[in-house]
Amino acid sequence: MRVAILLIPFGLFGCGEPALTVTYEPGPSPFISLVHLGGTDLGSVTAVQYTITPKPGSVSNPVHVEYSIAALQARGDAFDGTLTVPVYGLYAGYQNLVLMEVTRQGKDPLQFEVDITTDPYVDPTEIYSQPDILVKRSSGSSLGFSFIYVKSSLGSPVILDTDGEIRWVAPGITNSFSSAFVGDSFIIGDNTQPVVYRMGLDGNVSLMSVPTSDYDYVDFNHDIDYGKAGLLAEPDAMTDGVEDIESNVIEMRDMNAVTILNHWDLAAIISNYMTSQGDDAAAFVRPGTDWFHLNSAIYDPSDDSIIVSSRENFVIKLDYSTGAIKWILGDPTKYWYTFPSLRAKALTLAPGGLYPVGQHALSITPDGLLMLFNDGLGSTNQPAGEPAGQTRTYSAVSAYSIDPQSMTAQNVWNYDAGQTIYSPICSSAYQSSDGSLLVDYAVADDETEALLVGLDANQNKVFEFQYPTVGCVTSWNARPFPLDNLQITQ
Repeated sequence: MRVAILLIPFGLFGCGEPALTVTYEPGPSPFISLVHLGGTDLGSVTAVQYTITPKPGSVSNPVHVEYSIAALQARGDAFDGTLTVPVYGLYAGYQNLVLMEVTRQGKDPLQFEVDITTDPYVDPTEIYSQPDILVKRSSGSSLGFSFIYVKSSLGSPVILDTDGEIRWVAPGITNSFSSAFVGDSFIIGDNTQPVVYRMGLDGNVSLMSVPTSDYDYVDFNHDIDYGKAGLLAEPDAMTDGVEDIESNVIEMRDMNAVTILNHWDLAAIISNYMTSQGDDAAAFVRPGTDWFHLNSAIYDPSDDSIIVSSRENFVIKLDYSTGAIKWILGDPTKYWYTFPSLRAKALTLAPGGLYPVGQHALSITPDGLLMLFNDGLGSTNQPAGEPAGQTRTYSAVSAYSIDPQSMTAQNVWNYDAGQTIYSPICSSAYQSSDGSLLVDYAVADDETEALLVGLDANQNKVFEFQYPTVGCVTSWNARPFPLDNLQITQ
């Protein structure tokens, strides 16, 4: 139902122009409303932007979103002289003051305020709406992000602000474990079947099937991240009737349907290489078992490569075009290091550094380092009697510089929280452009608590939120999210 609202102009409308009419209707969750604009000449509109006024006492930046007219038209939100603007990031159960501006070519912008009253949110998980705020963000604290995108096994992605408030969640998705954000939508891989969902911040959901090529895809597991020409995802696949468990990376693009651009079969790549070097590949590559456990893949534009995390073994870099192995970084006390062919690709870590052990969430930092969440759990699925490598009693965030010419690596820095937190599986860490860190301990305290921690550029704790969890369900991965500067142009 559309609800008429009071318009409070604070800019000048053009002389002789009719009054702008504004209505809104609730979206699919209290965090979303659809604002309808009409009653004036909108033919010259080039863009619409809005800012949501923060609650008193909030330290997070205001939500700020800009839409080009082309983006609104592409979504069917601009037609017959009427604009519909999806407004999201609202506080639930609150009278939100939203400042809006309509930019018009050759005319003064229209500036006005909209009061949007939202219903309370009933959290079906009883988790995200009730954080235990161990450290509250204080006024004046320095942090390079104000919003957090949580990948959840309990429903859609959840967006939180750094005050601990939920700012977005929507119905229609039961699991967002494998997901990425593109434009104004989440791309979500289904964990039970080979389909991809596009879930807009306006709450709309569409479904796309994944085509079968040389591989019969089964489902999606673990992360989705940005690639060279599309998104890097990690589906399981059937080959000759045997399921390749967590050992495939695809690059996909979604428009009206999913297109597979590239596929890296780690079982085939590693087997072919080991065999070519005279090793018994079948002793290491064991299809049908979780021998690799691929949990993260990213594109490195510095040398046109992809970097892949194998929780069971190592971090491995592959040439983007050929799949050739460039280097391996991992614990040399594990089973993989007993094979001469793999050992020949191993980077030597400078003394005193932490090897990646059970790692997750690869990324390239703004200053070009390879960063990851260094879980600290040794291998759990090696052949009987073979070395599982070290297991630490704490987790860390580790950053590395790598010299591919000398085949050496240096552990430039670690953040280990005083070696007091152990999150042995899942988890993540990502750095903002100013050096701030968002650390997600997905399974702290014997896998019963999830911790979201914000650190400033000097690794001082700015906030810490705690949520109950069972395994990785609450926040297997969490990233900074640009809801304070989201620009949607197409």
